[in-house]
Amino acid sequence: MTTDVGWGTRCIQLIPRCGFNRTTLYKFFMLILTFFAYTSYHLSRKPISVVKPVLHKNCSTARPINVTKNHIENITTDCGYAPFDGKSYEEMLGSLDYAYLFAYAVGMFLSGHIAERVNLRYFLTGGMLLSGIFTMMFGFARYWKIHSFTYFIAMQIICGAFQSTGWPSVVTVVGNWFGKGRRGFIMGVWNSHTSVGNILGSLIAGVFVNDNWGLSFIVPGIIISTMGIVVFFFLVPKPEDIGCDLPDQSGGEENNYRVPPDHIEREHYYESLNQNADDDDEEPLVNSEQGLVKKEKAISFFNALKIPGVIEFALCLFFAKLVSYTFLFWLPSYIKHTMHTDPEVAADYSTLFDVGGIVGGILAGVVSDLTGAKATTCVVMLAFAAPAMFIYETYASVSNLANILLLLITGSLVNGPYALITTAVSADLGTHQSLRGNSHALATVTAIIDGTGSMGAALGPLLTGLINPTGWHNVFYMLIAADIAALLLLLRLLYKEFQAKCCPRESAP
Repeated sequence: MTTDVGWGTRCIQLIPRCGFNRTTLYKFFMLILTFFAYTSYHLSRKPISVVKPVLHKNCSTARPINVTKNHIENITTDCGYAPFDGKSYEEMLGSLDYAYLFAYAVGMFLSGHIAERVNLRYFLTGGMLLSGIFTMMFGFARYWKIHSFTYFIAMQIICGAFQSTGWPSVVTVVGNWFGKGRRGFIMGVWNSHTSVGNILGSLIAGVFVNDNWGLSFIVPGIIISTMGIVVFFFLVPKPEDIGCDLPDQSGGEENNYRVPPDHIEREHYYESLNQNADDDDEEPLVNSEQGLVKKEKAISFFNALKIPGVIEFALCLFFAKLVSYTFLFWLPSYIKHTMHTDPEVAADYSTLFDVGGIVGGILAGVVSDLTGAKATTCVVMLAFAAPAMFIYETYASVSNLANILLLLITGSLVNGPYALITTAVSADLGTHQSLRGNSHALATVTAIIDGTGSMGAALGPLLTGLINPTGWHNVFYMLIAADIAALLLLLRLLYKEFQAKCCPRESAP
């Protein structure tokens, strides 16, 4: 075990294992820990969508309650909270989303580069603490009576940048602990943290939205900061950090350690293999408690782009995440508009979209494991998602039951491909056979794919803010077009998977 592990991990080492396999216990503990860590990330980014209907309320005129000669001293006006109480509120709210998501996307590429080169326990802890602080800063504006649009934009940009630390880190940790066997199912279940975070974020923010919307940001900020402290004490980024077996990244269950035979002196064995590595111009192997671990260099950005499938899945995620994040940031407002409910009820309804997303993510993972065809799984779900969105926009307002059922179905089909690409696909490509076993590509590949997707996530809510004044039906036409574009970008990989299944000899390199 290395000396650079958290005090919580050191305490766990003292607990009797009662016959359970040590590596297995740590694997699932890391799975649970990263699940709750990223749940808190999504929980803390959800409040803005819940609070939007309160920042601007429907009214005919904006009449300040208390105005001095040059300064508005009140907290609210008849139309909401200044500066969002004017006629340009939709563009301003859309700009908040874009500022956050653009900073998140840019930060993602940088975070992936950094995450390959630093201790992920420190990196993730710092990102969570700072994300919590700046989430709370948005809510403090209500108490400090801040009405500067520049302040809100700045908070969104800074928070978006720090939120980008989460995804490359947690995917890399899970990829380090779990091999490729049943990765789709495991990560499909694990990826439900996205929807669980959205649901909890909606419910927590919804409790305070009508009476005290500042707490809608402050409470989630406290939660993610607290989870950051837990991560600092308990996260173990790699199995070798505590002498556990390495997973097989080729799809089997055996570990990847090469242990010297008993009749050979251990130190001489290490020296001979390191000498061979030098002769072959490879990275040397270093001693560990369990055997040998290859010292690896982090992959460059451009070499990661050369991995087969990275570009196609990254561009596909651009459009898939555009659709998903438009629902994430605007669905409560749409439900409030069409169902004529108050903001708290609209927030509760919007959680059903994420419940469907949990089912869709698990279903996509199971199907991809059974078929081994991840691109095909995504294409099929994207093909059904387009008509599902059209049906939802047309019939959701007929009744509460119709709204509930269509939200579940649409959420499942929209979030299924998004969940599969950001988890199992990213992890598989980050341990692609062309990397010759180098695991120092996971964060970079994950950052490229999700960073590109986040560019689309930034664009979707912004376009919604611009298109919304012309009618919600035009917003849905935009979402359907983006869904079709995501499908088309995977057609080449779909063909290659079909060819591999039907004509394996012809498709073999």
